[in-house]
Amino acid sequence: MTTVPYAVPCPVRRAVHRVALLAVLLPLAACAPSGSSTSAPAPAQVSPTTPPQSAGTGTSGGRNAQDQAARDSSAALVPPGFGTLRQDDIALRVAQFGLQVRAIPLDETVIRVLSPDSYRALRDLVASQGDRLRDLQRRTALPRLSLWYVSFFALQQGETRFSPMEFNVSNVGRDFQPLDVIPLSPGFGSQRLRQREVQHALYVFDGQIDVNQPLAIVYETARNDEWSILLQRIERERALVRSRAAGKP
Repeated sequence: MTTVPYAVPCPVRRAVHRVALLAVLLPLAACAPSGSSTSAPAPAQVSPTTPPQSAGTGTSGGRNAQDQAARDSSAALVPPGFGTLRQDDIALRVAQFGLQVRAIPLDETVIRVLSPDSYRALRDLVASQGDRLRDLQRRTALPRLSLWYVSFFALQQGETRFSPMEFNVSNVGRDFQPLDVIPLSPGFGSQRLRQREVQHALYVFDGQIDVNQPLAIVYETARNDEWSILLQRIERERALVRSRAAGKP
């Protein structure tokens, strides 16, 4: 079982506060013209969510499938810095017993459709955990990791308990359990919430999760499989991003 530390480093707290603040402020910015002069953010040093080259499996069928997946990911990878969507536009939610869970996949093919500030904040969040992610990747020998930004909200009065390891992702015919849960806010390890309190964590899964295919998030007995609907919104924004990028001098 994953050990959840109680102390959260200051740089991580700042990154989480920035992400949370953007989630509040960006709806106001959504009304601004799309022809922004904001330059594309520089890539972070740690990039486990960037679609990698396929690793061989020893069979031609496996290689062909992985090569096709790599081509699909490459086609979905648009230039950063031209998106306009908010975090809530690409988030899945489930609710159960006074608790709401919100999850955002941090795959580059998804988060590049976000507004520049949101994209940069999430990239910084991933980069802040670079050493831990690299160590996990070495220990598991996985060619890539799938990272998710997960938040737990208390909706009811009194104290609400949550179980971090009960969150998983169903995709490509498999149920994926978290390989690691990295707390991003103080008090996450207590697994308790007061009313309207929020706790955040970075979830690490096997990189075989394909966020460009239908998937579902599951928390205990609650399930949300509406990702296909969000993918349509994401694909529309990808087309707009390509158009904006092509029209920039």
